[in-house]
Amino acid sequence: MALATKSERRTAPPPAAAPTRGFWASTLGKKTVMAVSGLIMLAYLVAHVAGNLKVFFGPEEFNGYGHWLRVMGAPVLHRQWGLWIARITLLAAVTAHAVSAYQLSRRDLRARPTRYVHRRKGSSYATRTMRWGGVILALFIVWHVLDLTTGTVHTGGFEDGKPYQNVIDTFSTWYGNVIYIVAMLAVGLHVRHGFWSAAQTLGVGSARRERALRLVADALALVLTAGFIAVPVGVMTGVVN
Repeated sequence: MALATKSERRTAPPPAAAPTRGFWASTLGKKTVMAVSGLIMLAYLVAHVAGNLKVFFGPEEFNGYGHWLRVMGAPVLHRQWGLWIARITLLAAVTAHAVSAYQLSRRDLRARPTRYVHRRKGSSYATRTMRWGGVILALFIVWHVLDLTTGTVHTGGFEDGKPYQNVIDTFSTWYGNVIYIVAMLAVGLHVRHGFWSAAQTLGVGSARRERALRLVADALALVLTAGFIAVPVGVMTGVVN
């Protein structure tokens, strides 16, 4: 084979650069999308539990809160526009979170076709918790919407515009309580691990801040879980009636 001359070597074009991967295609990109969408959902949960606890102040207060949700943004926005903007934003966050989580999980399985003999127990437990917790929450969201938003699977006479009575109807059944409480426990576990993971992904976490971030994650998980579960417990004990 003839060797290239010196002049040929000088004029030869440089090798083509490998195409760069897009942000979404990268593992970091998917983790970032998952973290940001998770924080959006966390903000929603904080606002949602604050609204739910108004049920302890009686039907007038709680039904008034339900009415405000339908007219928030008025008079700039038409009736329910603000509510639909919030719903669409939340749906986009849930979809982005679920898709990125699924794709990261598939990528992880492809990278590790065989099980490690010695796996980190903490990491494995957290991964399984997040995965199954996500499935439970996805199923719960469908049931919750059909129960208290559309009334499709609601037990008793669903009345639009009267959320107080609808809540009492749902939590007057054993299965309504079981479904809700199990889902809220899954929320707590998801928030506890997800908040800390989001902080690491977004570059907020560090060895020095790790203890503080874990305490914040534990506190958020505990407050949200207790706040949500307080509603069915209130109905079961007769405090809310």
